[in-house]
Amino acid sequence: MSSTASTSASSAHTPVSTHSIAPAQVLRGGGAWSEALPLLANLGREVLLLGRSRSTLPLRQELATDLEAIGLRVRPAWLQHDCCAEDLQRLETEARRGGADLLLAAGGGKVLDAGKLLAQRLGLPCVTVPTSAATCAGWTALSNLYSPQGAFQGDVALDRCPDLLVFDHGLVRRAPPRTLASGIADAMAKWYEASVSSGGSHDGLIQQTVQMARVLRDQLLLEAEAALTDAAQPQQTPSEAWVRVAEACGLTAGLIGGLGGARCRTVAAHAVHNGLTQLAACHDSLHGEKVGFGVLVQLRLEELVGGQQLAGQARRQLLPLFQRLAIPCTLAELGLAQASLSDLEAVCAWACAPGSDLHHLPFPVGQADLLAAMVSTTSNALPSLERQSV
Repeated sequence: MSSTASTSASSAHTPVSTHSIAPAQVLRGGGAWSEALPLLANLGREVLLLGRSRSTLPLRQELATDLEAIGLRVRPAWLQHDCCAEDLQRLETEARRGGADLLLAAGGGKVLDAGKLLAQRLGLPCVTVPTSAATCAGWTALSNLYSPQGAFQGDVALDRCPDLLVFDHGLVRRAPPRTLASGIADAMAKWYEASVSSGGSHDGLIQQTVQMARVLRDQLLLEAEAALTDAAQPQQTPSEAWVRVAEACGLTAGLIGGLGGARCRTVAAHAVHNGLTQLAACHDSLHGEKVGFGVLVQLRLEELVGGQQLAGQARRQLLPLFQRLAIPCTLAELGLAQASLSDLEAVCAWACAPGSDLHHLPFPVGQADLLAAMVSTTSNALPSLERQSV
């Protein structure tokens, strides 16, 4: 048998996997936007500049002025809702009437997700410019879809990561400190979820990715508070702690998702987030805030249902940090103090639906189990549920 045939035979049991690991190019640091301008001029001549928030409109106008100063034409475009099918269809129709040859999304996670998906549909190069460190959406080959009312509906795997990611510290530091706290919770979830879903994998790349998630968590445990204190003084030169934490949330978390791919999955923390978005009462909570609460719920499930005492210890260690960072740790802090039992049961039904990421837990979880965990994230006692409300 030839060596080639022998190799093929010995590796026949190993499935082929594909990975969209990273943007084609990443610029990070103070002044990254200015450094990006010549690169943008090489990507296109007419820029579809996508945004949404009124609070970031002055920033987008600054970006447009800079683009026009180097001879590019700018066509502003606005999301009316979260990243939803209706908005995307409207924007796609409008874009096809024009002549844009480059899409630049500047904003938070939902704007970046919409920009990536819209660029793929239009066949345009995609540039992401995060205006906060609240998520790693500027990095990834994934877009989350929501209803016009803000309820999570599903995610879409994209063909590739963005062509260029511009993580300009000066732009990101304009965001409220709350967005950094949200990003910290979202990034920390990488370890708590990946270690459960993929910690026992025999795939070397997955093993290494899980350990990257552990190192990321440890760095955030050490420096999150210092970084958040610094975020409250945006006019000052950023501290080293702020730089490390902001880039951990906006960049490293995305790298972990790219390397791990579908086999380094989200678990209960994101499933709880997805269920919570079905309730209008907590739409004012940021993505990472709901995910952070979901981390506590997942650890409570591992403790109550999985019988894992170490999960209980991890939850009790994490709680004080989350409380100091003002990350919601209870349903009341998510705006659900008056939620009815039927509302919470609807959240649990969504999170426990067939195919949910929650089922990557190594033990079965029912809706009653999830409800018990949700109402007792800060408790060390077994929960007792009231039939009227929680």
